[in-house]
Amino acid sequence: MESLSDSDIMEKVRDGQVEKLAILFERHHVKIFNFFLRLTGSHNLSEDLVQDVFIRILKYRSTYEGKGKFTVWMFRVARNVHVDHLRKNKETYNLEDQFEEPESEEDSPIHALEQKKDKELIQRALSQLPVKKREALILSRFQDMKYKEIAELFGCREGTIKASIHRAVKQLGEIYLELQGGVPS
Repeated sequence: MESLSDSDIMEKVRDGQVEKLAILFERHHVKIFNFFLRLTGSHNLSEDLVQDVFIRILKYRSTYEGKGKFTVWMFRVARNVHVDHLRKNKETYNLEDQFEEPESEEDSPIHALEQKKDKELIQRALSQLPVKKREALILSRFQDMKYKEIAELFGCREGTIKASIHRAVKQLGEIYLELQGGVPS
């Protein structure tokens, strides 16, 4: 099974070999988890959303057509899970819950504290971006998806994604600077 592509495995899942979904889970759950962690800032919520993604993949396996990359289809499911979560939970999250950070393994406690503060500021800045810009930026910079794949996922042109990501990076920098106590340009 290791030599089969994601699309080949998903086609087997679609055709009734649902136990093969475990292979796709093993290959992609960390990627989806990191996507959600950067979107939500919550470790526990991200774990729950990953579970929801794979449950939906199983539930809607018959809709998989095998056109394009499997990861684009999978992230489309992930985006839908996130949008549904936002619709169901419109309340604002407590900052402590929203920006959980794993313990740092750095030797210097001061360096670790500075790194944690920096990560928190980046996460806070990310959380202030509009959802669509945040998703595009995370998929591009943290999930290493190509602009063409993101454009396919969002249903728009590649140039639109390039421009959106460029604006998102600029806006993220301005928000980050503002959160640090600086003045945006």
